[in-house]
Amino acid sequence: VSVINTVDTSHEDMIHDAQMDYYGTRLATCSSDRSVKIFDVRNGGQILIADLRGHEGPVWQVAWAHPMYGNILASCSYDRKVIIWKEENGTWEKTHEHSGHDSSVNSVCWAPHDYGLILACGSSEGAISLLTYTGEGQWEVKKINNAHAIGCNAVSWAPAVVPGSLIDQPSGQKPNYIKKFASGGCDNLIKLWKEEEDGQWKEEQKLEAHSDWVRDVAWAPSIGLPTSTIASCSQDGRVFIWTCDDASGNTWSPKLLHKFNGVVWHVSWSITANILAVSGGDNKVTLWKESVDGQWVCISDVNKGQGSVSASVTEGQQNEQ
Repeated sequence: VSVINTVDTSHEDMIHDAQMDYYGTRLATCSSDRSVKIFDVRNGGQILIADLRGHEGPVWQVAWAHPMYGNILASCSYDRKVIIWKEENGTWEKTHEHSGHDSSVNSVCWAPHDYGLILACGSSEGAISLLTYTGEGQWEVKKINNAHAIGCNAVSWAPAVVPGSLIDQPSGQKPNYIKKFASGGCDNLIKLWKEEEDGQWKEEQKLEAHSDWVRDVAWAPSIGLPTSTIASCSQDGRVFIWTCDDASGNTWSPKLLHKFNGVVWHVSWSITANILAVSGGDNKVTLWKESVDGQWVCISDVNKGQGSVSASVTEGQQNEQ
């Protein structure tokens, strides 16, 4: 593992999120300086394409929509707003602003593109809102009130793949997609939500293992194998890998990946779902892989900002409680 590129964003305050687009050619960043920036990072370059101003507080997270809908980026902020930005004829403009939350909006995540343009937003008031594009510049809003006591910190969609479909999907039959997403909150819980047939959202599952605020959840991509996987991280320093093997999706079991010394802010899966990136309060990103015997091992340490890499496999870490 090596650091390919370092981008000097010229943000005037802490950077809270950085996301590559679908093709890996553009990088969006957001900061406490209230701005969202987009860079062209092709061929190791870093050209500032857009400096988007519209938020009135720290911007916590950015999320790219699938390119089949054009170049669209969502951002959420402490200012209680979600802004959806769109590139038209080479210029980035605000296309929609959602101000239906009463508190900081901490997380935004686009649904799989199969479902259309749907954005889940998690807020400090404990509510989760779902914005669905209905055409003609209109967005429909559904809100799950009291999703998490004290606040919601993270949202992550399940892949639009029926677990086990790779093995036993009858050919020519359109799969019956059920929309689901995971959320993490200040009640130390991860919750799984599913859309009912009447279009309402219902809590399907509560996952309990963390002893402090859940900071991030990440539902792993899938090619249709029977097992569903979710990673979670917390203020308590722990990262858990949750797996579910039964088709009904009712039984989830946690496995402790590692107990870090401080808060763990983010977890993120590789596109093939076999490597998990973990970033924590110690300013380090570590990459983890599941070994043949089912243990999670660290395959690299990247010190943010220093670019030094050690690819040693750390022994015995999985035994720490």
